[in-house]
Amino acid sequence: MLVTSARTLLRRRLCSIELIKDYTSRRSISCSSCTRAAANVQEDVAAASCSSSESKIENGPLASHSVRNNILRRRRLGIRRNNESRSTKDTDAVELALDSVVKIFTVASSPNYFLPWQNKSQRETMGSGFVIAGKKILTNAHVVADHTFVLVRKHGSPTKYKAQVEAVGHECDLAILSVETEKFWEGMNSLELGDIPFLQEAVAVVGYPQGGDTISVTKGVVSRVEPTQYVHGATQLMAIQIDAAINPGNSGGPAIMGNKVAGVAFQNLSGAENIGYIIPVPVIKHFIAGVEEKGKYVGFCSLGLSCQPTENVQLRNHFQMRPEMTGVLVSKINPLSDAHKVLKKDDVVLFFDGVPVANDGTVHFRNRERITFDHLVSMKKPNETAVVRVLRDGEEYDFSITLQPLQPLVPVHQFDKLPSYYIFAGLVFVPLIQPYLHEYGEDWYNTSPRKLCEIALREPPKRAGEQFVILSQVLMDDINAGYERLAELQVKKVNGIEVENLKHLCHLVENCSEESVRFDLGDDRVVVLNYHLAKVATSKILNCHRIPSAMSNDLLDK
Repeated sequence: MLVTSARTLLRRRLCSIELIKDYTSRRSISCSSCTRAAANVQEDVAAASCSSSESKIENGPLASHSVRNNILRRRRLGIRRNNESRSTKDTDAVELALDSVVKIFTVASSPNYFLPWQNKSQRETMGSGFVIAGKKILTNAHVVADHTFVLVRKHGSPTKYKAQVEAVGHECDLAILSVETEKFWEGMNSLELGDIPFLQEAVAVVGYPQGGDTISVTKGVVSRVEPTQYVHGATQLMAIQIDAAINPGNSGGPAIMGNKVAGVAFQNLSGAENIGYIIPVPVIKHFIAGVEEKGKYVGFCSLGLSCQPTENVQLRNHFQMRPEMTGVLVSKINPLSDAHKVLKKDDVVLFFDGVPVANDGTVHFRNRERITFDHLVSMKKPNETAVVRVLRDGEEYDFSITLQPLQPLVPVHQFDKLPSYYIFAGLVFVPLIQPYLHEYGEDWYNTSPRKLCEIALREPPKRAGEQFVILSQVLMDDINAGYERLAELQVKKVNGIEVENLKHLCHLVENCSEESVRFDLGDDRVVVLNYHLAKVATSKILNCHRIPSAMSNDLLDK
């Protein structure tokens, strides 16, 4: 009976199609709209009858020549319409880009961290950027890092215009440029920031990648949204992974979805093909808002916690977590964070600002997606407070914590400024920073001094303003003969006083009132110098090595 009813229903609907055709032909209507209406009715009826089981009807016993034609025609129309829609979107993206995306030419010179009183030879790099509201250009921080001169060129113009770097956020790899020449802004339009795209949504990356001089558009779809390691800033922030190639030169260009910006292209996945990453709109807005409010980059906040997942049942039972509870276990607390005043080791973080934290440290993001709760922390503005609920000894407590950007003991990067150094009797003292270790080459983790590397990656600061000062090298002279093997050790004390930072060391040495000066180093090594002879030798050594000053400008008393 069901088969007979289905056949009867299909025959009636097909008869209706034929009646419509017959009616329009008898009326001899020449208007093309009526012909299109009949075709549309035919498609709708065929779709209504066959949408759920096209393949069965097409290949089954009910299939007729006209039915198969209807199905195939409908499929061809759908493909054509999808292609036309995508082509229109791509055209819109290109049209938007032509009046907004610019090519950036940067001349940069990075410091030599082994010889901190001089720079390396200059290099030229290229990138992309695009115009945002307020006659500003948004690009990547690594495009203009350590810049000495920046030029921009708009599409279709042979003229390059000088640009100024207004603000740089190296953690989020974003920078804002300005151009004073009014002629540059003629015909330029700003792009509007949109939202975070959903998975499988299409985006078009626009920029000036290597391999050519003109503008390029690369299409891709969103494959992942999650916190990712930003290579330039060595920080974990939200990023969007797409299946479009992002090559050198693409950096700083917009990823356009519809007629709005979905993100800024900034890096690719090394060793993989067609996997690129874009900086999402929330990170971009956080950067821009901070610059507009404070006049400079303000950074991204941190709770200062190191947490462990509580996915093991026995671990949860040990810390008295009830079956309905979820959260993460506090392992370490940064001494400089506000959380250090109220939280304790072995607390279990249950909620952050009312949002439940799962046992793996994630929170609900959207639909069925999840994201680490660090993202909620990073989107807070400096000096904002957050309510953290913790489980301590079986009891729940709510604490209000003020959030701030936190700096590690050993900075992970340093751009746009000269390194600090102090030279005394040929002993070169510097604060340890990761770029210093990077001078050992691409495999710096294995080739740099092991102790320094471990401290750089794991040691937290104990007090504000603290630096890990080392004796980086010894410029040989009679005064320091025999001390050349003591390089790359920490300087702990000067004349028995614990060293806080390089400026403190400089102050202790320059104001020494004793006959000798003693440096206590790591591995229980000691350096002792006659103060008067060392001062005389310092001038001779500086002149011999053509070093302009015994200390960097930031150590000079102003």
